[in-house]
Amino acid sequence: MTTLTLGPEGTYSHRAARAVADDEDIEFRESVTAIVEAVADGEYDRGVVAVENSIEGSVTESLDAFANHEVAVVREIITPIRHALLAQEESFEVVASHAQALAQCRSYLEEHYPEADLEAVASTARGVERAREDPRFAGIGHPGNAGEGLRVLAEDIQDQSSNATRFVVVAPAEERSEAGSKSSFIVYPDVDYPGLLLEMLEPFADRDINLTRVESRPSGERLGDYVFHIDVAAGLYEERTQSALADIEEIAEQGWVRRLGSYDSETVLE
Repeated sequence: MTTLTLGPEGTYSHRAARAVADDEDIEFRESVTAIVEAVADGEYDRGVVAVENSIEGSVTESLDAFANHEVAVVREIITPIRHALLAQEESFEVVASHAQALAQCRSYLEEHYPEADLEAVASTARGVERAREDPRFAGIGHPGNAGEGLRVLAEDIQDQSSNATRFVVVAPAEERSEAGSKSSFIVYPDVDYPGLLLEMLEPFADRDINLTRVESRPSGERLGDYVFHIDVAAGLYEERTQSALADIEEIAEQGWVRRLGSYDSETVLE
């Protein structure tokens, strides 16, 4: 079983993917969209993508990819994020990393390296590669990515010590399960009127279902038109969840409701 994740080797996504597959069964892509698309098309068995960080919030590319491609979410992996500053020398001109990592270390960088330029790249590992190739660059990544000419200048530079990222494992749509402690789905109502969001939330409140995340993203159809990503602490197999979704499907009868599936969550320490 081959698993795709965000590359190159050494990203936090790669570390999360090791909970799913051995290194020899892991391959890399440069974007989340490419990972989700390849799994949806049946080219690969699994994909591991980040969906939410405790500091910077949702990974919007992942949410949009789920709305545009039919996949199943079969597992959730939560991993603490430990950022380190990696460089060849003490002095450098540019800090390169993934945009989320740069944002998660904003206060540290402003305090200690206010003159350094910040450059967003495709992944933390890509920023570390840049630092390894060019002494003018520093990278932000896991301290385990040092070596081969790179030094750890500082560890745990994230703005919050509780920094953690939620990853999900995606599979082809036919592998969707209704068994699990959490469920994810996407709602596109294709209507807009006062009280719409309240109507969409009430079916869960009425059945004592806890919403763990509600996120809106532009549908791309027209300005002010939204797709809603909803996570709940209940399985799709539960009668209360099925009943709530039946109400949601009535509200979204002009649009659609996509069940990503039910799954369990685990924390992986790296």
